[in-house]
Amino acid sequence: MSTAAAPQLTVRAVILSIVLAVILAAANTYLGLFAGMTIASAIPAAVVSMGVLRLLGGGGILENNIVQTGASAGSSIASGVIFTIPALVILGYWDAFKYSWVLAIAGLGGLLGVIFSVPLRRSLIVDQGLAFPEGKAAAEVLKTGENPGQGIRTLGVAATLGGLAKLGAESGLRLFPDAAASAAWVGKGIAYVGTNLSPALLGVGYIVGLNIGIVVLLGGIIGWNVAIPIYSAFFLDSDPALAARLAGASAAEAAGAIWSAQIRYLGVGAMLIGGIWTLISLRKSLFSGIRSGFAATRAGADGIVAETERDIPMKLIAIGLVVFTLPLLALYQNIVGQWSASVPMTIIMIVAGFLFVSVSAYMAGLVGSSNNPVSGITISTILFAAIVLVVLLGRESSIGAVAAIMIGAVVCCAACIGGDNLQDLKAGHIVGATPWKQQVMLAIGAVSSALIMAPILNLLMTAYGVAGAPGSEAFPRPLPAPQANLMASVAKGIFGGQLPWNTIGVGAAIGAVIIAVDSWLKATGKKFRIPVLACAIGIYLPIELMVPIFLGGLLSHIVERRLGGAKNEEEHGRIHRKGMLFAAGLITGEALMGIFIAIPIVVTENKDVLALPASLHFGGWLGLALLAFIAWLLYRYAIRRDPA
Repeated sequence: MSTAAAPQLTVRAVILSIVLAVILAAANTYLGLFAGMTIASAIPAAVVSMGVLRLLGGGGILENNIVQTGASAGSSIASGVIFTIPALVILGYWDAFKYSWVLAIAGLGGLLGVIFSVPLRRSLIVDQGLAFPEGKAAAEVLKTGENPGQGIRTLGVAATLGGLAKLGAESGLRLFPDAAASAAWVGKGIAYVGTNLSPALLGVGYIVGLNIGIVVLLGGIIGWNVAIPIYSAFFLDSDPALAARLAGASAAEAAGAIWSAQIRYLGVGAMLIGGIWTLISLRKSLFSGIRSGFAATRAGADGIVAETERDIPMKLIAIGLVVFTLPLLALYQNIVGQWSASVPMTIIMIVAGFLFVSVSAYMAGLVGSSNNPVSGITISTILFAAIVLVVLLGRESSIGAVAAIMIGAVVCCAACIGGDNLQDLKAGHIVGATPWKQQVMLAIGAVSSALIMAPILNLLMTAYGVAGAPGSEAFPRPLPAPQANLMASVAKGIFGGQLPWNTIGVGAAIGAVIIAVDSWLKATGKKFRIPVLACAIGIYLPIELMVPIFLGGLLSHIVERRLGGAKNEEEHGRIHRKGMLFAAGLITGEALMGIFIAIPIVVTENKDVLALPASLHFGGWLGLALLAFIAWLLYRYAIRRDPA
């Protein structure tokens, strides 16, 4: 019996995949709003699948592959949603996330991502043979079947630790604060140092590695240790309103206010220039991928195709494109109320969707899904859509910014799913799976995840607040939602909004310098790179979030040095598999606990419902000690020689 004839799309595989997709979507929603990053989840999903199916009597490699395919859609849909849809609340268009609208945008965007990526599979995976590192790593886990019971225990221990740390922090029992920070006035300038105490951010850093960890911390240093002191010393007097607010304020309060009013817009400028640069730098690869995808589709249209090369038929793709696009046309018409605008919006969405799914798929093949610059792609979409809509609706349109966000949201969901789809199809190609079955499972996973996005978003917003949204000032530490705030700023700025354009211009200049330095590093063959979007995120977010990400990346580097270094992607995956499972457990445990904590807060309408008496609040030293202990455990698990 051929490998592809083994059981794949079974009922139990579909059910398990949906459950995992929903859990991973919820966890990545929290993580994305909190830290501006999400993680690829194929490997943890593969380990859990092998363990659960073994308890149910055993499952073959292809059945496990189907489970991880559908489950990984959860993190992709979460990325597409949290990067864009909260902008509608930030703009004041919604006061809560509307279920039917979020479902339509996320679900239909995800389905379009599957459709647009089908013609690219043969080109990028078979013909060009791109690396798709997460796909290869997932295939290795599936092929070796390394002791899934031990892997699940690793995930379980880490998730428990991450969850308990979140429960003990500021939004839970309040045993210790969310961050340990210190600031002081130095003349007219401000010196600021601090770290968030989140184990999830430590896990993120371990997964993304030392290079990205250094770059995001560099962005934080530019914003908090360079720009804020310069602004407070030399430019604060030119802003009387801000200066009046800071009269008598502590150094920490002043740093936060200056960052919020001015400095974070340096990150906006850097991300804008980074998004444009993403398109420019990928133009040749984009057109090459599209051409070869269509050529492969035409070549295989009439021949007998092996089971391991069968995609969803192009006739069904064409029908699906029409069926999934018409509801979006109706949605856009409902927003703008005139066909002369809604039809161009739909055309922009289709064209940009296909183009950027191609870009996302190609970049996922080169650098992996976790480092895929989807936010830059989305910025470019919103910027272009906003400019077109200015012509159609006028610059003073009250709905123009919302319409641009709606286009970008669908494209972002499609691009996230497209990159993820190709990673999963790469794993399937290695283990001998049937592509169309994976594509169907990914569509099921995408829709299943979309079903829970609005309730999760509403729960998190009600309990923690979303930075930039009306009423967020009532929350001590609202979720930053950096990409959504950026998208809202870009759209609002195009349609007559008041933004600090001088600061944004300086940020764009910083971004251009970063791009020039990174291009030089690439040309000279240096391993270390400075991706502009990662540095821009560091500028845009509080530096305290970047410190544990850097520490996690440093820990990853130490583990690799201890275990001998990686000669290639497969060796890198083998070295870091145990550590990545532990890191993924920290992220999942903390994120899910954050969601569970939100439930009593929302039900009682009391942010302090779980807080212990003040006599049991131990301060930042307890959180630092706990974070150090968890880092030590992560290191010990990562260097263990026994199978995981």
